[in-house]
Amino acid sequence: MTISTSETEDLIRTEALRLGFDLCRFTDLDAAWLAAARLGEFLDAGRHGEMGWMAETAERRAHPQAMWTEARSAILLGVNYGPDENPLAVLDEPTRGAISVYARGDDYHELIKGRLKVLAGWLQSRFGGQLKVFVDTAPLMEKPLAERAGLGWQGRHTNLVSREFGSWLFLGSILTTLELVPDPPEPMHCGSCTSCLEVCPTKAFPAPFQLDARRCISYLTIELKGPIPSEFREALGNRIYGCDDCLAVCPWNKFAQVGSELKLAAREALRAPSLAELSRLDDPAFRVLFSKSPVKRIGRDRFIRNVLYAIGNSGDPALAAEAMRLLDEPSPMVRGAAVWALSRLLDEAAFTSLWGERSAAESDAQVLDEWRSPLPACGERAG
Repeated sequence: MTISTSETEDLIRTEALRLGFDLCRFTDLDAAWLAAARLGEFLDAGRHGEMGWMAETAERRAHPQAMWTEARSAILLGVNYGPDENPLAVLDEPTRGAISVYARGDDYHELIKGRLKVLAGWLQSRFGGQLKVFVDTAPLMEKPLAERAGLGWQGRHTNLVSREFGSWLFLGSILTTLELVPDPPEPMHCGSCTSCLEVCPTKAFPAPFQLDARRCISYLTIELKGPIPSEFREALGNRIYGCDDCLAVCPWNKFAQVGSELKLAAREALRAPSLAELSRLDDPAFRVLFSKSPVKRIGRDRFIRNVLYAIGNSGDPALAAEAMRLLDEPSPMVRGAAVWALSRLLDEAAFTSLWGERSAAESDAQVLDEWRSPLPACGERAG
């Protein structure tokens, strides 16, 4: 169905802004999908790590119409979540945890999906046609679509950058059988800037516009199910869920507005939480603290694993008691992370003595490896 008048797009845009979206643009789906080739290279290199679902759905990601052949246009929506403070400031407080800006409030998937459904209902009642809504949970590559629709451009860090909102945009999309007038794509405005690449603590960008997820702190702290490889643990610092470094240093952020929606506001308890207090969370307390939060999805044990690596990086021997208590956890992953933390906080004699006391009680091979392979300079940060 063709309704190609600028008045139509203006009406849709006005309604989207009324519902709380900050940006609304349109694109057609006729052109070749260059993003598919980049995805293929990413998968062939194994850079997706344990995210097997990316490879399993690669064919559907090859083009939006590969997922829904009847789709003719896409409506791309952006919601600003710009922070009201420097998100990297907490990195200078090593006894506190750094949680990525997007995860400090309610889960954006639910918030945006609700708005999308309302907009979709209005759209269908007004103009007809069929449609489907997406919020980062289906095999639809939204960032390339958003670039094509003119919401922004993919920077060298592979994230979308907006002239109005910097690197702080949540994306949602609606595919429709309606043929809407497309907006022009947004050209790249990064110039020669490489700040986002240079700031990465784990060197996760093998080249500009390329990401190796296996080295990315967001992947390591969220997607990886087992122990984080030892080569990355020190670089984690006190980042316990995600990483904002490459986003936060983008010069375009100086034009960004603070996200004003109440439901996007950070919870005070998650701005710079105490590592000691977080380490004491049992499963019920974890679920209460992270109710409606995306953090809840990784589960308590994986989260405590992250907290323990941060404790090991804290340089505060007083936190050794928290790690010591977690040596009796049922989860080998948690026990192993506790051992690593203690290897950083105790001097060699104390660590060796502790191992002598506990060696007979440990049977898990990975935990035993943690005990037997402490850092060469055990306790070098203690005191």
